[in-house]
Amino acid sequence: MLERLYKYAAPHQFFALSRALTPWFGGAAAALLAVGLAGALWFAPPDYQQGESVRIIYVHVPAAWMSLFVYVVLAAAGITGLVWNVKVADALARASAPLGASFTLLALATGSLWGKPMWGTWWVWDARLTSELILLFLYLGYIALQGAIEDTRMAARAGAVLAAIGLVNIPIIHYSVEWWSTLHQGPTITRFDAPAIHASMLVPLLIMALGFKAFYAATALVRMRCELLESECNSAWVTELGSGGK
Repeated sequence: MLERLYKYAAPHQFFALSRALTPWFGGAAAALLAVGLAGALWFAPPDYQQGESVRIIYVHVPAAWMSLFVYVVLAAAGITGLVWNVKVADALARASAPLGASFTLLALATGSLWGKPMWGTWWVWDARLTSELILLFLYLGYIALQGAIEDTRMAARAGAVLAAIGLVNIPIIHYSVEWWSTLHQGPTITRFDAPAIHASMLVPLLIMALGFKAFYAATALVRMRCELLESECNSAWVTELGSGGK
């Protein structure tokens, strides 16, 4: 089993696999997001305190989850490429950075829109918001580092070190509402006893979260193929691909 998986560490093998998987992830993303949005906008009830403004959580919360998830993927891929010199892992890290930055920016923007009617302000420098903003800067720093270093292998190594250091921010973001007194509400879905949210609101939220993950997978696969084609442009398999080979 491991040997079958290991062969996809070869760029040409992974390229073929990604072409086959992308339509499936793309289709799943479209279906899940359509169902999730329908549930969020029409079937989920308004909150008894927040009213209709609560519906922004169906974008804000999955985006916030994805901002953390993608960074962990980026760091893990970077470390894998650094230790074992796996080009596919480096491509995954580079492909993930702009996507993670987009999810983080979306989480901050929607959180601001949600915070204005709830807190009476667009922004406060509390622990959760500040650490999430630092995460955005980590993504942007990684992207800038990749663009500043011409040697892609050296850029991947430098990016892996930066991403590994930045991992310390992930638990800070997650536990910030428990460690410090903040305006941001505490955990409601990831509580150990039971989620403090009704199933009529929880189900569309989880469907949206799955849709976001499928969207990330489909988009990351497309970006990885572009990264591999650029880094392997002189390889025989790319030449064969360009001449019409499978």
